[in-house]
Amino acid sequence: MVKKFLPRGLLGRSLLIIVVPLVLLQVVSAIIFYDRHWANVSRKRANSLAGDVAMFINLLQVMPGEENQRWLSNLARTTLDIRLTTLPGANLADQGPYKPRGNLERALARSLEEIVRRPFYIDTQIKPDRFIILVQLPGRVLQIDADDERLFSSTTSIFILWMVGTSLVLFAVATLFMRNQVSPIKRLARAADNFGKGRDAPDFRPAGATEVRQAAAAFIAMRDRIKRQIQQRTEMLAGVSHDLRAPLTRMKLQLAMFKTSREVDDLAADVAEMQRMVDGYLDFARGEGSEAPQRSDMVPLLEAVVHGARRAGVAIDLTAQAPLELPLRRDAFTRCMTNLVDNAARHGRRIAVAAARNGHSLEITVDDDGPGIPKEQREKAFRPFLRLDQSRSPDSSGTGLGLSIARDIVHGHGGEVTLGESPLGGLRATIRLPL
Repeated sequence: MVKKFLPRGLLGRSLLIIVVPLVLLQVVSAIIFYDRHWANVSRKRANSLAGDVAMFINLLQVMPGEENQRWLSNLARTTLDIRLTTLPGANLADQGPYKPRGNLERALARSLEEIVRRPFYIDTQIKPDRFIILVQLPGRVLQIDADDERLFSSTTSIFILWMVGTSLVLFAVATLFMRNQVSPIKRLARAADNFGKGRDAPDFRPAGATEVRQAAAAFIAMRDRIKRQIQQRTEMLAGVSHDLRAPLTRMKLQLAMFKTSREVDDLAADVAEMQRMVDGYLDFARGEGSEAPQRSDMVPLLEAVVHGARRAGVAIDLTAQAPLELPLRRDAFTRCMTNLVDNAARHGRRIAVAAARNGHSLEITVDDDGPGIPKEQREKAFRPFLRLDQSRSPDSSGTGLGLSIARDIVHGHGGEVTLGESPLGGLRATIRLPL
């Protein structure tokens, strides 16, 4: 249940690890400060002010007369910043029952009850930064106008400001530091994702903490090994191509010198089939070769493939929403689409090709009205040299490499190709490529 509310990213979780102890520390510090420092200081300040009020009341009683009252009021104003005013004939009973508001008023009311022991009323709303204390005396009311600093300690606001300010600074520093630590991991993930999609990342360099650098170095070494293996395979197959095509060419020349007969025609057909199988195998093993991906529009490529199929007499329709740009190896993907269209043309009379955006990916479908492939055999259809319909002749069924080459090329672009049921009644091949 708690996992639903936790951040999913490494940066968010790292900051949470830092912020939670920091907040708990601030809460504990605030509680200790409030219970010990703030409460004690406020109580002492309230007792001190209540003692001054009690002293003024006693002095007024032992020093009656207007002249003495003026002297006492002047003394209170100059020494304690307290203004004393006598309200003859006033009665606090007219104010109604007094109910303290806030912690400061409650602390002062408690001190006045313990020290002054007379009816009183406290008003903190009349003047800003000051408060009024009314004390009931015989036949009159004593009004004390005092500064709120007599009760409120400035260390409270200073403490809170320092606590919140340092927390924000520490949080900002932690965010910058953690972002710098997470950035190399994101770059490594992007480089791995680009490499999986067949896109190179030449500017990627190990950076960040030691562990991240080790992971980046391991990725670079793995990438170099894979590239080296692909290059060695391509070079080896180039040599195989040369070695196999040379004797096939000699066999064709020798057959051309023989007189035409049924046996010679059959042998020539076998040589042509061998040539076609060798070329198909080399295309499959070579994959995308050394072609570099470039930002290209998919629509012209599909139009060229469809135009070539129509020239061969295939009934094919194309539906595409231009533009559909993405990093593409044009030659390799042209071979992929040609293989899918040829495969559909061998088994159906009507073909429909469609391409459109689907969220953050490009979706291409190739439909035909042929017999289709049973659901349990669709994955097997991608295996090299596998012919699902063994009753067909090699001329009609091909070498069994068309779908294998198509999947190999699509995987090289970071996409996926699947087989399913077509609205036309046959097979649908669906390609999804990241944009």
